[in-house]
Amino acid sequence: MGFSALLASALCTFVLPLLLFLAAVKLWDLYCLSTRDHSCSLPLPPGTMGLPFFGETLQMVLQRRKFLQMKRRKYGFIYKTHLFGRPTVRVMGADNVRQILLGEHRLVSVHWPASVRTILGSGCLSNLHDSLHKKRKKLIMQAFNREALQCYVPVIAEEIKNALERWLQCGDSGLLVYPEVKRLMFRIAMRILLGCESGSATDGDSERELVEAFEEMTRNLFSLPIDVPFSGLYRGMKARNLIHARIEKNICAKLGGQREPEAGGWRVKDVLQLLIEHTQENGERLDMQELKQSATELLFGGHETTASAATSLITYLGLHHHVLQKVREELKTKGLLCKSSHDEKLDIDILEQLKYIGCVIKETLRLNPPVPGGFRIALKTFELNGYQIPKGWNVIYSICDTHDVADIFTNKEEFNPDRFLLPYPEDSSRFSFIPFGGGLRSCVGKEFAKILLKIFTVELARHCDWQLLNGPPTMKTSPTVYPVDNLPTKFMHFKGEM
Repeated sequence: MGFSALLASALCTFVLPLLLFLAAVKLWDLYCLSTRDHSCSLPLPPGTMGLPFFGETLQMVLQRRKFLQMKRRKYGFIYKTHLFGRPTVRVMGADNVRQILLGEHRLVSVHWPASVRTILGSGCLSNLHDSLHKKRKKLIMQAFNREALQCYVPVIAEEIKNALERWLQCGDSGLLVYPEVKRLMFRIAMRILLGCESGSATDGDSERELVEAFEEMTRNLFSLPIDVPFSGLYRGMKARNLIHARIEKNICAKLGGQREPEAGGWRVKDVLQLLIEHTQENGERLDMQELKQSATELLFGGHETTASAATSLITYLGLHHHVLQKVREELKTKGLLCKSSHDEKLDIDILEQLKYIGCVIKETLRLNPPVPGGFRIALKTFELNGYQIPKGWNVIYSICDTHDVADIFTNKEEFNPDRFLLPYPEDSSRFSFIPFGGGLRSCVGKEFAKILLKIFTVELARHCDWQLLNGPPTMKTSPTVYPVDNLPTKFMHFKGEM
């Protein structure tokens, strides 16, 4: 074979495909940029749009923390990208996030990726808009008022103490904290949010199957919108269908009047019961699919995020023993650390007095917010810090990055709950610390989450000492924050104040 033939073969094998690939990438960039609003003179934010069709979704999924840190260093607090099949602007920083969160229904509207909308369904709260969202949120909030929270306290405390007793029996071998905490939070969510009777949510095989289904659904919430066998979306929907089948049995039991009062007279209506009664009282057709979607969303939000936060609490208190000591000092001043107090029931008034524990929870949520951000879509072209955000583009506001760059926090990498003992100026802090989001779509269950995490911290501190067997964990987000090694930990009885 002559030299010219070898050269032609090399061109066809290597150079031509490379040129075609580069041309495709260039055409992709031109296509993405053509969606800008040409009637607006402002430039698009800086950034890159990634590979044709895939955009930068794969890099973000595979290298999330590294990828996002690189983007922030290179492009700053606002940049363009292409994620989950759509041109996207990613936003961080208190001033920028303020404009997004307060612009709901005016500048932006909620718009989760197609995979999230498909798996969770159009009938859940996070996918509702305008008056439908306002009406549903107001209804659900009834289950999280102060009176209801007071009734939930003994139920939460009972489940937590039962779990801690099991953890303490594991001995020197320890246990994997994150899966155990997820099961604990799942039991609490089943009892309080869906009204499952004590015991029905804790049957071993049934519980494991449901928790595993939720894990599979959660892993595939943010996936490419391709519904073919073995794709992420396919696996997520299959897990969702199993969850829906179990929830439908619970709904049918409620409709049949089979629910009995729990021990202790706990008869506050759970969220699912409120939704059912609201539909019946208004003479509306009972939409089983919509109820199942709402219940699935409640269970996801009610146990996945609190499990993430509770695991982070165990991590930080295990790494910073002086903070744990201060927690116990506060409990001692309230008479909650002596042995005789362990049988006394907590209540809302006592929990509200535990200011330092509240600061520990805030600092944990500052460093490890369970939910990294939220998705919106631009309803019209608008300006954000000198850039145009074109109509129809997705907008992601970042909670974790906003905490990282907040000017009001000094020594940002340090775990220091004391920073929250002194109030920050309202103007500068309102959107610098947003673990529950903000604006019209702030987390509907945030007061429930705060109470639950306080009870968890109280019971943990007065019953247990513990050792993180692998030291400080590496954290990952998928889609909530969790330790890669599941946090292997050895629990021991607390031998202090008696």
